[in-house]
Amino acid sequence: MQNIFKLLALLSLVLSFGHTATIDSSIVKIYTVSKSTNYLEPWNSSVGRSSGSGSIISGNRILTNAHVVANETFIEVKKYGDTKRYQAKVLEVSHDTDLALLEVEDKDFFKGTEALTFGVLPKMQDKVTVYGYPMGGHTISVSTGIVSRIEHNRYAHSGKRFLAIQIDAAINPGNSGGPTISNGKIVGVVMQGITFSQNIGYMVPVDIIQHFLKDVEDGKHDGFPKLGIMTDKIENPSLKKYYKLEEDAGGIIVVDIVHNSILKDVLMKEDIITAIDGHKIENDGTVEFRENQYTHFKYFIDLHQYGDKVSLEVLRKGKKVSLTAVLPKTSSPERSTYSQLEYDKMPTYFMLGGYVFSPITQNLLNASGNPVLGLRYSATKFPKKDKQELVVLLKVLASSHSRGDYGISMWHVEKVNGKEFKDFKEFYKLVTTTKDKFVVLEDEDGAKVVINKEEALASEKELLQRYSIKAYKSDDL
Repeated sequence: MQNIFKLLALLSLVLSFGHTATIDSSIVKIYTVSKSTNYLEPWNSSVGRSSGSGSIISGNRILTNAHVVANETFIEVKKYGDTKRYQAKVLEVSHDTDLALLEVEDKDFFKGTEALTFGVLPKMQDKVTVYGYPMGGHTISVSTGIVSRIEHNRYAHSGKRFLAIQIDAAINPGNSGGPTISNGKIVGVVMQGITFSQNIGYMVPVDIIQHFLKDVEDGKHDGFPKLGIMTDKIENPSLKKYYKLEEDAGGIIVVDIVHNSILKDVLMKEDIITAIDGHKIENDGTVEFRENQYTHFKYFIDLHQYGDKVSLEVLRKGKKVSLTAVLPKTSSPERSTYSQLEYDKMPTYFMLGGYVFSPITQNLLNASGNPVLGLRYSATKFPKKDKQELVVLLKVLASSHSRGDYGISMWHVEKVNGKEFKDFKEFYKLVTTTKDKFVVLEDEDGAKVVINKEEALASEKELLQRYSIKAYKSDDL
């Protein structure tokens, strides 16, 4: 009997080793050369190098983080147990959820590897193992921990909120993009940690990964449905009485609806959404996604793809209404906010005689030390049908005809020669095609900046040479 127990123990050890070896062979180190953009000097960029981790999944694809390969100019990958680097390229990317798929043209790379499969959303206190190539060494690293929290959280790469899993496994730079494994299957992708914390890390959960993979099956990334509504909690007792909401009832109130919202023909302002797909919304705007576990109400929207139907229970002027929203088959190309993060491109800009103009992006706001609180507040608003971008006079380069304007920066341009514009390209067209002697710019208060167009154009070549600028406008113009 004792010999049988020894044999079973040895067999268990062999199986465990074989299982680990299979996972190790599917873990990839990713080397990225990327272009770092400068939104304060949009014609300038620098090159940086970094590394991350990834895992091989079905279809000879590598799953990793979007931030591992963002703004890439050249990517190489190396698998466990091999010293050779193979060139790779981005197949699909979701910057919102910090996920990316890579492909390697040389199929020899995948010899001796086995695609990892996906598990299910883990539970609290489930044990997980993190694989990757973090700082501190060159070989593969494995660390273990438990699931300590599951809720919506802000993804550092995009600033958007999605379901995230907090784990206490050691996560360091270089771990990003590596898989989190439970019972031999991927249950998440490592994405970020909290600086100066003790083992607080976050991973993109398997539900988000599966949504991304299903979304890109048709070769087009639509992302998660954006509702295009502004909501608020309705916890205050007086507010509940005002809207004829029962004291123990929950819900969220619709404060505003963007012009191109997918719910614009379904919802009205001051509607109170009390349930999504039959799931009750609580007083604090959360929903129960597991017994006694709550997260943001958006959870049950995030489960849907574009083209699905969503059922809503609404209290409208004190009366209960059941509504059905049909999500469009593809996402809208229009912007959801004025200040969005950009990736994988150089900044857009245009210069007229040293006056440098740029559209407002979150990248520019993040880079600028200028408070311009009014502009930053405006940038958070919903775009309108006839106003899709905000434009600023970014800076003024010194020249004989721009004296007195050197101190202008981040100045919001509302009109060109009395005309409003929809976006930056329309602004650019108004400035370059005007036959007037002066280009007169106005802000929202009517203050003016005046540029002599003939003098500005005449100085352009000299200014480009003086400030080592290759072109007076970005390539996308």
